[in-house]
Amino acid sequence: MDQTLDSSPEQVSAQFTCERCGRRSHQGWTFAFKRSVAVETAARSEIIKCILCALQHRPLVRRSLIVALVVGSLLTLLNQGDTLLAGDWKNDLYWKMPLTYCVPFCVATYGAISNARR
Repeated sequence: MDQTLDSSPEQVSAQFTCERCGRRSHQGWTFAFKRSVAVETAARSEIIKCILCALQHRPLVRRSLIVALVVGSLLTLLNQGDTLLAGDWKNDLYWKMPLTYCVPFCVATYGAISNARR
């Protein structure tokens, strides 16, 4: 008795289809985003996306980049400001500074994704 995920009525009701790529995903791995005001004439005011498409959602990425730029710059000034102002650049700054910007980007993205989870 080999059953696929699509054959059970309970499992079909718990699956959603991504509006961007058409991929089916289960509840908990589906994310809803607000539609833009210009497109809000549609029946639903939310766009349903799978995890891969949700991570590429332009407003989410743009917001995360802004947070990373602001918070990363503040953290860089706080943690490495004396070294930068003194002009005493060491080799470890070349991996510490990009990492300082990556952490707030990942935190902002995780927060937005977990908030959009359905």
